[in-house]
Amino acid sequence: MTDWLIRNAQTVLTMDDAGAELSGVDIRVSDGVIAEIGTGLTSTGEVIDAASCVVTPGLVNTHHHLYQTLTRAVPGGQDALLFGWLQTLYPIWAKFGPEEMFTSAQIGLAELALSGCTLTSDHLYLYPNGARLDDTIAAAREVGLRFHPTRGAMSIGESDGGLPPDALVEPESAILEDCIRVIDAFHDATEGAMVRVGVAPCSPFSVSRDLMREAALLARDKGVMLHTHLAENDEDVAYSEAHFGCRPGQYAEDLGWTGDDVWHAHCVKLDGAEIDLFARSRTGVAHCPCSNCRLGSGIAPVRAMRDAGVKVGLGVDGSASNDAGNLIGEARQALLLQRVTRGADAMSAREALRIATRGGAEVLGRQDCGQIAVGKRADIAMWDVSGIESAGSWDPAALLLAGPTRVKHLLVEGRQIVRDGHVVTFDVSKAIRRQNKLAARLA
Repeated sequence: MTDWLIRNAQTVLTMDDAGAELSGVDIRVSDGVIAEIGTGLTSTGEVIDAASCVVTPGLVNTHHHLYQTLTRAVPGGQDALLFGWLQTLYPIWAKFGPEEMFTSAQIGLAELALSGCTLTSDHLYLYPNGARLDDTIAAAREVGLRFHPTRGAMSIGESDGGLPPDALVEPESAILEDCIRVIDAFHDATEGAMVRVGVAPCSPFSVSRDLMREAALLARDKGVMLHTHLAENDEDVAYSEAHFGCRPGQYAEDLGWTGDDVWHAHCVKLDGAEIDLFARSRTGVAHCPCSNCRLGSGIAPVRAMRDAGVKVGLGVDGSASNDAGNLIGEARQALLLQRVTRGADAMSAREALRIATRGGAEVLGRQDCGQIAVGKRADIAMWDVSGIESAGSWDPAALLLAGPTRVKHLLVEGRQIVRDGHVVTFDVSKAIRRQNKLAARLA
């Protein structure tokens, strides 16, 4: 493994417990770990001159559907609310197979890397034509990002009153069996793990209560985390009240879906009692501002969540509902949405960046990531602030206000993933050609 010396960084936003911001310092990386921070450091490894860079922890993406990078800007789904959008796209996704899953994950992960992301979750909840979670894990290993895939599932099809077509649902016994298989095959609970696996039934409107309960029991028996969609929009809340006789937060609590080992995507429509529940139980939230805007779902009460002590991270969500996978852009959008609802002082650029780094790591249970401190994993993003985006900026460390939006260098576990603004771990151009060919075939 390559050792590194990041030399003379203009500014380092550590996101450590003290929130330290350092100037003109070096960072020495050894064996995938931050070994030393100071001035005048030496190393026998490779040197990166960071004199023109703001250095941050790698960003953490807490919610994605990587397979959807093959279905961006699909006609018929561009102007629909959540349920209508899903009904447009389900028949297309039913045509996917292993190649589509692998290639779309490659592209989505590379896009995330270029936006400064070093650790991402993924929620894969449909497995047509022989596709498996293994396909996305293989892609992540090739790209080199730290990966937290979740074995999602849908079990209630249209014929049983659910939203997805019957062709995309699975028997619940088979779902649980495959959860055990992928956890046993891939989950690594050790510090510095490159792959951890979660259990993630898709949503309250696509699986049964029994599966939600059994999934929670299985995950806790295996020591893995739980993830699903919750309270995404008004339709979601209305469905919960009509079918379960309660709001989404109570539904989650009743089925064992709250706690430090659980994180929910969206939570746009949580009320005050549900926010308090999540704070008490240490339940995490993946805030997906761009997707929430694109689908007209609303603005999540992130300020209220943060003030109550809820763990909040960011998610780009799937590219079919976002169209992009730019995590630094997602952080800026989070900042803007809280300001438009609560005033210009509702959230600072630094707080939004902390949510995108340390916050996401905490949501995913990764105390070894999300900050630049001795002993933490060497997941490091370097942003060149000498370019046009930052020209004239009085505070280059306020990255979300003046840019840039593309990382210059990116290390994951001490391995260089992005060099001079380009992904260097695999042939991106070849993957793009394959991606476009697959998309054309689906269309």
